[in-house]
Amino acid sequence: MKKAISRNFLLLLSVVLFCFSPLLGQKKYGDLAEGPYNRLVIREAMVLPGHGGPPVGPYDIIIEGNKITDMIPFDPVTAERRGAIERATGDRVIDAKGKYVMPGMIDLHMHLRTEPMPLEYIYYLKLAHGVTTLVPAADRGLENGMEEAMKSSKNEILAPRLFPIWGWGQGTDHDREFIENPKNAPQIAKEMVAKGAHVVNVGPLGWSQELLGAVCKSVTAAGGITTYHIPPNTTSVTHAVDAARLGVTMIEHHYAYAESSLDRSVQDFSRNYNYNDENERFRQAGHVWLEANKERLLTEVADSLVAYGVTMLPTRVVYEANRDILRAQSLPWHDKYTHQSLIKWNGPDPNYHGAYHFDWTHDDEYYWYYAFDLWGDLIYEFNKRGGRVAYGTDDAYIFATPGFSNIRELQLMRETGMHTLEVLKAATLNSAQTLRQEKLGLIHPGYTADLMIIDGSPLYNTRFMYSFGALTLDKDGNMVRKGGIVHTIKDGIVIENERLMEEVEKMVRESKKGAKPSAMEEPFVMSKN
Repeated sequence: MKKAISRNFLLLLSVVLFCFSPLLGQKKYGDLAEGPYNRLVIREAMVLPGHGGPPVGPYDIIIEGNKITDMIPFDPVTAERRGAIERATGDRVIDAKGKYVMPGMIDLHMHLRTEPMPLEYIYYLKLAHGVTTLVPAADRGLENGMEEAMKSSKNEILAPRLFPIWGWGQGTDHDREFIENPKNAPQIAKEMVAKGAHVVNVGPLGWSQELLGAVCKSVTAAGGITTYHIPPNTTSVTHAVDAARLGVTMIEHHYAYAESSLDRSVQDFSRNYNYNDENERFRQAGHVWLEANKERLLTEVADSLVAYGVTMLPTRVVYEANRDILRAQSLPWHDKYTHQSLIKWNGPDPNYHGAYHFDWTHDDEYYWYYAFDLWGDLIYEFNKRGGRVAYGTDDAYIFATPGFSNIRELQLMRETGMHTLEVLKAATLNSAQTLRQEKLGLIHPGYTADLMIIDGSPLYNTRFMYSFGALTLDKDGNMVRKGGIVHTIKDGIVIENERLMEEVEKMVRESKKGAKPSAMEEPFVMSKN
C-alpha cells in the first residue's frame, strides 16, 4: 500500500513538474519581455535565413529554451504530401502569418557613451531595431562593460549579448615595455582571453608592423579577434593592405584604404594639420580620397584585401553627416527619440569627440560626397571579389542615433551596389563569422534563438525595419504605414518592441526637460511672437 502511494505521489509530482516546466528558468521583464519558453512556436512565418538566400516558407519555427530545434515547412506542396496534420503548439504560439523572420543583427562596433544617458536607452533602441549582439567600446570602463556583458549573458538585464572591446595588454599587470615586446604577445593574449577578452583593439599599435603582426597572430591563436581603427597619424607605417597582411580580423571605418593606393607613402596633409584637431582631422579624412589612385584602389588594393582575408567593417552611417550636416541635424526622430545628451554631444563643440562641425564648409561636404562614392565603389569591388563585408554603426556619435542608425546603415550599404540580400547577410552571418560565434547569424535548427519578426519583407524595403515602419499602399490603394519589428527574440526571450519604444520615449522626454536649443537648432526655433 505504501509503495502504491509512493508511486502515485511520484506520478503526481512528475505531472505537476511537467505542467509548470515552461516556467522553470523563464523570466518576465515587466510588460517588456518574457522567456525563454520551454517550447515557443512562431507559426507560418516567411524566413530570410541569413546566408544570402531569398525568403522561403512559410515555416512553423520551433524554439526550445534558447535554441531553434525545428522548422516545419507549410507551403502548399509539402502540405499536400503530408495530408492532414496537427500544427505544432507550445507554451506560447506567435502568429507570424504575412510576417518575415530573419536572424538578429550583430553590430560589431558601437558605443554605450556615458551618464546621464541610461544604458537601457541604448539597449532598448538596439533591440527594438533587431540588434541582438553588440561589440561596444568600453566608454564606461572595462570593468563596467564586462559586468554588463555577464548580466546580459545570464539574461539578468534586457539587453543584447555584449562583447566589450579590450585594449591590448588591458587587464594584465605588465608594463609598457613588456606589452610592446612582440615576443611577449602570445603570453599576453592568453592572459587576456583567460580573463574574458574576446575583441581586442589594436588601433594604437600601427607604429610597429612587427608588434601589430605578433599581436594579431597571438589573439587569433588564443581564440579572440582583433579590430583596427587605423589612425591617420600612423598610415605612413601601416595602411589597410599592411593591416590585412599582418592578420587583423577586421578594419573599422574608412581609414587607410585611400592611403593604400597613393602614389607616395603619405597623404598631402594640410600645413596646419594636427591629428588631435578633430575639425581638421575629419576634413582631411575626406579629402584624402581625392588623392587616391582610383584604378589602383579598385583593383590592386581590393584584390590584396580579399587575398589576405581581412573583414571590412564600414560603419558608413556615422560619417553621413559629413556630406550633409543639415540633413543629419534635422532627422525626424531627434525630437522624440534622440536623448538630449546626444544632442549636446553632437555639437558643434570642440570639447566633445565627434562634435567637429564648426567651420564645416560646402567644400568639406564635397570632399565627403566624393569619398562616399569612391569608398562605396571599393566596398562593392571587395564584396564582388569574395571579400567579407560585416556590419557596424559606431553610434552613438555624430548624429547616429542608436537603432535608427542600424537600419540606415543597411541602406547605405545597399547604396554601394551590394544586393539587399548581401547587405542582410553582412549584418547577420558575415558578422557572426567575423566574431567567431558559430551558433549565431542563421535561422536554422541548432542555432541560438536570436531573431526578429518583421511586419513586411526587408528584401522589399529595409525601411520596414524602422520602429515606425514605412509608408505604402494597401490593396485598396489607401496610404498606410506598414512595418516595424514586432518582436525581437534574444536567447529565446520574446520582446515587445512597441513597449520598448514607449520606454525610450519616456527617457527622452525626461532628458529634454529644461533643455535649450543647441547652436545648430537656434535658427530654426519658432519665436514666441
